[in-house]
Amino acid sequence: MPTFTALTTLMGKEMAEALGEAIEDLEPMPEGVGVFEIEDDSGLWEVGAYFTESPDEVALDLLAAAFGARPFAVSELPETDWVAKVKRELAPVVAGRFFVYGSHDADKVPEGVEALLIEANMAFGTGHHGTTQGCLRALDRLANQDVVCQKVADIGCGTAVLAMAAARIWPNPVLASDIDPVAVEVAIANATANDLEGRVICMEAAGFDHPRLKAEAPYDLVFANILKGPLLDLAPDMAANLRTGGWAILSGLLVEQAKEVTEHYAHHGINLIHRDDIGEWSSLTLQKV
Repeated sequence: MPTFTALTTLMGKEMAEALGEAIEDLEPMPEGVGVFEIEDDSGLWEVGAYFTESPDEVALDLLAAAFGARPFAVSELPETDWVAKVKRELAPVVAGRFFVYGSHDADKVPEGVEALLIEANMAFGTGHHGTTQGCLRALDRLANQDVVCQKVADIGCGTAVLAMAAARIWPNPVLASDIDPVAVEVAIANATANDLEGRVICMEAAGFDHPRLKAEAPYDLVFANILKGPLLDLAPDMAANLRTGGWAILSGLLVEQAKEVTEHYAHHGINLIHRDDIGEWSSLTLQKV
């Protein structure tokens, strides 16, 4: 499958972040957007986006002009055996009681952990990214506080690692949805590989827009490990689908974006209880009042 990158630079953090948010609204949508300071004391910031379809270069040129950025450099990436590459480079991850590993590391699974097998693939959420680790830590923290969630949904599930983690420690099936049909296929395969078929129920949906998701509401816990823009858009639906006292675990956020998302969710009656920063990424645990 061809993949594409679009990269530009511009002066100033505020404009760079605004450009990063604007890119999220493009069609075709990017699979990921990054905003990083170039560490050479120049004051320049790099904004990059990753696409699985050829991006609209005219739209990118217009955005660059609007935000005072250099023209985007768009490149098609060569085909890479990412599965083999990831298997070589990714070690198992420990996040609280959870141990996330690939089959090539099956001999490293220790006793007394909740082991989750996630094979290397292109879907987001192998457990190695700081956002996924933060969400697993948040889940472990709730369980250590004797919280038991009967109804759980994982919105934007990727590999469904979070849904599977919840299904391992709590009694009822967990619903997992993603807007990407390939991610849904991967999630189903992962649930089967972890003996969680029927315990993790996967479906294609944008947000809560699926009959099954609507029928099961209100939820005790909802995961949403997605980008900042979609998280902000999701807030009203999150408030509508969480029970009073229910929990939301949110990530996909840069550290500097956490405050805005926290304040936005508080406006909808979902308040911050705990924040976990791993590197440049934040994960938020919130509760509906």
